[in-house]
Amino acid sequence: MAEQVDERALDEVVTYTSDLIRIDTTNRGGGDCRERPAAEYAAARLADAGIEPVLLERTKGRANVVARIEGTDPSADALLLHGHLDVVPAEAADWRVHPFSGEIRDGVVWGRGAVDMKNMDAMILAVVRGWARQGARPRRDIVIAFTADEEASAEDGSGFLADEHPELFEGCTEGVSESGAFTFHDGSGRQIYPIAAGERGTAWLKLTARGRAGHGSKVNRDNAVTRLAGAIARIGAHQWPLRLTPTVRAALTELAALYGIETDLTDVDALLEKLGPVAALVEPTLRNSANPTMLDAGYKINVIPGEAVAHVDGRYMPGGEEEFRATLDRLTGPDVDWEFHHREVALESPVASPTFAGMRAAVEEFAPEGHVVPFCMSGGTDAKQFSRLGITGYGFTPLKLPDGYDYAAMFHGVDERVPVEALHFGVRVLDRFLRTA
Repeated sequence: MAEQVDERALDEVVTYTSDLIRIDTTNRGGGDCRERPAAEYAAARLADAGIEPVLLERTKGRANVVARIEGTDPSADALLLHGHLDVVPAEAADWRVHPFSGEIRDGVVWGRGAVDMKNMDAMILAVVRGWARQGARPRRDIVIAFTADEEASAEDGSGFLADEHPELFEGCTEGVSESGAFTFHDGSGRQIYPIAAGERGTAWLKLTARGRAGHGSKVNRDNAVTRLAGAIARIGAHQWPLRLTPTVRAALTELAALYGIETDLTDVDALLEKLGPVAALVEPTLRNSANPTMLDAGYKINVIPGEAVAHVDGRYMPGGEEEFRATLDRLTGPDVDWEFHHREVALESPVASPTFAGMRAAVEEFAPEGHVVPFCMSGGTDAKQFSRLGITGYGFTPLKLPDGYDYAAMFHGVDERVPVEALHFGVRVLDRFLRTA
């Protein structure tokens, strides 16, 4: 039996989550964010535990924190443990509790970042400070990175660190971060704990249609708005073909076995229907996707503009980028140009790895009634940028959640919150995994 978690860490994780929420690190895009106060907070807690942090900025105020804890086995590959410090905007008037209060009410910590992802930042701080009090060390070197700008382009965060400071991550072959090992209740009493072993690629697009400007009262066959609208309608209506990656195949296979269903991957729709509510873990990652999100055209109702612009949130499966590009060329047609506004790679990580097995074992120790399965994330994380350094990424932010808690709705949603008991579970599981990884 491994050493037990330091009990003070259970109090600290709640305090740190609340404190970090109160530090407003709203990322509105376009460089409008200041993570430095949160970075200084995290760095101070590391330094107090005898861990030497380095603060790094590409842009003034957009600070990142990196630190290394030496393991007991110098021959072992290092493990990257990372979490972002920025959060998406929150409109206080829409919330029951102020989004930057960090209020603890009825055993729940409220506020923007409670799940995405100041909870994980707090878990990391609590675990490593517990080690310092116990005099404990992990087997592998652990590199800790608290990053800026994940909620936008990551240019001031993980992208900057990977491109300009790769030496800080020397020896790291794998990394763990957000969006995995949370409780998914299937409605029939089973508790599923999905661990992420893949991410769809990011393809944020800018579409531009050009035409002939003119008076709104006259016939205009070269109307840029009409051309753009046609392309957007085709993109929105497109049915993308099925694309099964190794991670998604593994998820479907393990889920089918759990429910005693024959695994027939020749008819995935029928299999999903048999799986019921748990199919929601897989459905977003069966195909590429492209969702129109923004439109910009014209300046006066009686003037036909010469140009119209739209933005599309595209995501592509591992191995699906070529198909994505070709499809967009066809759907936009000859009268609309498109380009990448922001692009990042898709990721695929091995499920049959000692690290995945270690994460599975840590969850099962503290949630023996749970069933761990792999899954692919529909969105993306800083693991994309760190993959430039050859680091394989997994999503592992363990949380034991009560039935009826809508975990997915917490991400970028109103009334984001996390139960105190979920944070305690996360510290215990993360501690166990990192000690033995």
